Amino acid sequence: MSLKGFGKAAVRAPQTFKQRFNIGENTKDAVYIDAERRFEELEKETKKLHDESKKYFDAINGMLNHQIEFSKAIAEIYKPISGRVSDPDSIIPEGNPEGIQACEEYESIVRELQATLTPELEMIQARVIGPADELLTVIKTVQKITLKRSHKQLDYDRRRTTLKKLQDKKDKSLKDEKALFKAENEVEQATQEFNYFNDLLKDELPRLFALEREFIRPLFQSFYYMQLNVFYTLHERMQSIDIGYFDLTLDIEDSFERKRGDIQSATEALAITHFKTTGAKNKPAQKYGVSQRLLEGRKSTSTSSAAASPTLAIEAAPTSPSSASGRQSLDSYPSRRQTHDFLENPPPPYSSPLLNGDTSIARANSTGSSWGAAAKKKGAAPPPPKPKPSGLRGTPTAPSLPTATALYDYEAQAAGDLSFATGDVIEVTQRGATENEWWTGTLNGRQGQFPGEIPLLRFFPSFFQRKK
Repeated sequence: MSLKGFGKAAVRAPQTFKQRFNIGENTKDAVYIDAERRFEELEKETKKLHDESKKYFDAINGMLNHQIEFSKAIAEIYKPISGRVSDPDSIIPEGNPEGIQACEEYESIVRELQATLTPELEMIQARVIGPADELLTVIKTVQKITLKRSHKQLDYDRRRTTLKKLQDKKDKSLKDEKALFKAENEVEQATQEFNYFNDLLKDELPRLFALEREFIRPLFQSFYYMQLNVFYTLHERMQSIDIGYFDLTLDIEDSFERKRGDIQSATEALAITHFKTTGAKNKPAQKYGVSQRLLEGRKSTSTSSAAASPTLAIEAAPTSPSSASGRQSLDSYPSRRQTHDFLENPPPPYSSPLLNGDTSIARANSTGSSWGAAAKKKGAAPPPPKPKPSGLRGTPTAPSLPTATALYDYEAQAAGDLSFATGDVIEVTQRGATENEWWTGTLNGRQGQFPGEIPLLRFFPSFFQRKK
């Protein structure tokens, strides 16, 4: 739609809405309404004639082509697969020469029939489908005129409404007088244009209907006789098929049963037609590359060891870094197992002695900051590591410094303090008199003081053994 057409559509939109919902004054011509209804029926029937004749033309051509391809497919089935007999000593051929010959004869008959019906089908195309296309072209041209008449009717009703409003206005100003004069001229012009198209269609449409009857009647007659000729030709040619391979005197079902014989029972007797695979089901794939039997053994071992010894907060620490080389990949599974158990049964919440009013902790030159609260702000402690199996432990070496594993994060509150994160292993160089005092330790080459209370750290048995 052009910009000009869009502008006209926007101007006509209010009147279109009123006409659709029958609001206000709308021009109605009973003669034209009846002619328009008959014109719509003419368009519908012409399209139907065109579509049905086109379908019939395509169906006859498709049927003949299908029969030719069908005979070719059957001939391929009758031919031997290898082109030679499987057993050289056998005199029975694998193919079916009689069936192949019958297929070739049937294909030649259908091709002759296709050549015979080609003129009839071309006549349908020329005398039915072609004229129907021409009539549809004429109908499309008339539709443009009816659309033009509809637009002129909208302009006519819209301008008459505007003129009536100006005429009904009592006190008219000079501007209103000019608008009234302009509206009268527009109404006069709109009336002439609308009457022209309206009278043209009322006069020409009845003549079109009369010509349409004279045009369509021979089309229907021609189409009827053409179909009759096609059906007669098909019947006569198929009725006179003389192929010795087929016995057309028998019933279809009886002929089929006679030709089939005991082929079905013989085919069902073959062992290959009842072949079934047997055997055990496939075992499930191993997850993470560890066998299920090994996992069950590890689980039972860890369960028995847990039942034999009580749960303690202190665990044995590795005596030397060399023992880590003896650790195998199988330790990862029990460690993960214990992690889940620890998370399901977390330790009780810790309350700092400083928060409870206990002032027994002594530290020189301290800033007085609450290190207990800073240590607890990171959350619960991580699970303790799984003890290494005795068979995988390395050879014992000389005892090293006692160590402690941090259960919480701690940030230095003053100069000389030692910061550590959860899980860091601190080498204790100087121990206080009690667990509530500040101790001295080394972590990653850094030395400093850190709180020594038990909930904050996890000590190993080597820590509590006095060096001799």
